[in-house]
Amino acid sequence: MPNITDLTIYPIKSCAGISVSEATVTATGLSVGGVHDREWMLVDLQGQFISQREYPQMARIRCTIAADSLRVDFDEMPSLLLPLARNTHTASEKAIPVVIWEFALLADDAGDAAAAWFSQALNKSCRLVRFSEQAQRFANTKWTGDKLVPTRFSDGYPLLLVSQASLDDLNQKAIAQGRTPVPMNRFRPNIVLDGIEAFEEDYAETYSIGDGIQLRPVKPCPRCPMPAVDQTTGEVGPNPVDILQSYRANPIVDGEITFGMNVIVENGIGHILSVGDNVEIAIAF
Repeated sequence: MPNITDLTIYPIKSCAGISVSEATVTATGLSVGGVHDREWMLVDLQGQFISQREYPQMARIRCTIAADSLRVDFDEMPSLLLPLARNTHTASEKAIPVVIWEFALLADDAGDAAAAWFSQALNKSCRLVRFSEQAQRFANTKWTGDKLVPTRFSDGYPLLLVSQASLDDLNQKAIAQGRTPVPMNRFRPNIVLDGIEAFEEDYAETYSIGDGIQLRPVKPCPRCPMPAVDQTTGEVGPNPVDILQSYRANPIVDGEITFGMNVIVENGIGHILSVGDNVEIAIAF
């Protein structure tokens, strides 16, 4: 039976993920220890989000969840501690305008110390922001069936799911071309499934897990240059998307190269998702 083999959250957009054994399902994605997926984001001084697309060394910025803070580490720099408790009465959490893709909103500035730390790490003037409790951002209703689906700083949807068989298929083709296989973290999924055929996730209508969790895939995930970034070293190498170009152009998204599915939560908010959970898949006919 299909089952979950990996769960990952990415507390800071485009920085390293944290592989976890279990996570709480929320409307905006996975949450662990009070830390939400893509809860924080880096922006330039104009408020425009920045990512590994321009700054691949962001892959080396690593997070650890502590009891009352998120610890952030990069190379030999001292650790940065981000308090999890919000204090809306301090100037360090003032709201500033930011832009993620075409969407503009107000986000909570994490303060000058965090800005200085990340600016040094990236050798780029930037600021860290946190998704505001007052902010609203929704996935594109073209793909959610007009359902209002909240999300934070993800590229567009609460969850990304990829099957292990799909990666295995890609790596078999890479090896046949004399290229080095790539790990799953190049594609930065939240959920990895095993026990299904390669790209079967493209045809799922729903995923039912445990007692009451139901997830619905809504849009194939178009791929950008980021899979070329080694998530351990931050170095840019050959892009595995080049191999996908020969067989993964998807007419549903105007011929873009897709790998994995963007997923929304239909039922089960507040329930726990665990590695090893069995998954029942309803196929869309």
